[in-house]
Amino acid sequence: MADILKAPAKINLSLMITNRREDGYHEIESLFVPVPGLADILDVTSGALGSECVVESDLPDCPLERNLVWRAWRAYASATGYAPDLRVRLTKRIPTGAGLGGGSSDAAAMLHWLQARAGEKALDAEALNTLAAGLGADVPFFLLGRPAVAQGIGERLTPAALDLSAFTLVLAMPLVHVSTPWAYGAYDEFEAEKKRTRPEAEPLTTLARATKKRVSLSPVVARNDFEPVVFQAKAALRAIKERCLHLGASCAVMSGSGAAISALFRNADAARSAAHALRQDGFPVHVETLTNWGVAKW
Repeated sequence: MADILKAPAKINLSLMITNRREDGYHEIESLFVPVPGLADILDVTSGALGSECVVESDLPDCPLERNLVWRAWRAYASATGYAPDLRVRLTKRIPTGAGLGGGSSDAAAMLHWLQARAGEKALDAEALNTLAAGLGADVPFFLLGRPAVAQGIGERLTPAALDLSAFTLVLAMPLVHVSTPWAYGAYDEFEAEKKRTRPEAEPLTTLARATKKRVSLSPVVARNDFEPVVFQAKAALRAIKERCLHLGASCAVMSGSGAAISALFRNADAARSAAHALRQDGFPVHVETLTNWGVAKW
């Protein structure tokens, strides 16, 4: 009998790049929020003896060794010795290259499934988190499965009590791919130029004169440090964000390194109207009423 696993998307309501380490990795502080209604589907069944993990998906040009479901199976098998023969049918509903963490969520779903069945070979929480971080910076968040402030490269998580139940999310997912390595490189160049010229710039989003205050110590502010460089290269994304604000969104912000744009509406009817307008413009849109995960204490 098949096990059907759901691997939900996430959005970054805020993303601040706080440091570039000597090894080239960037440290961030970001508020991650799950989007349960938008999810990839993993159909897991027993595989032929000795087949290890066979992944079938509708992803074009993705060799098995790059597929995060297979990589999660292999990493868990190497760490624990638990290596069941599996056949996994992966149905992608989260667009790739959109900043929504689809691949990382797929990996976390596989790790959850293996961990629940490994018995005495199962990893402790710290070891599992370390293994997950080795697969991708967002994977530990999807293991947690609730809003969290992510620090470091994304692997250090602090669960966040958060009430977003007053908002309807309109998530625009333009068919634009943004490379995360490119985005970090462009951000570094942008910051170096700022240091040389020291311009007085206002962020497009939210509070005037927004600062680099830590996410975990400040009110929830929709902000993404990637926007200045990504919007310069992908003008259509800036236009979508501005359209969402014009259509009545309380805030709008790019997720991750792009290209998805998250807009929060206090009025559900306005959200539905905005979603319709964006679809008329040719953009795939997901609409979801958000959840009360508690009251934020920042």
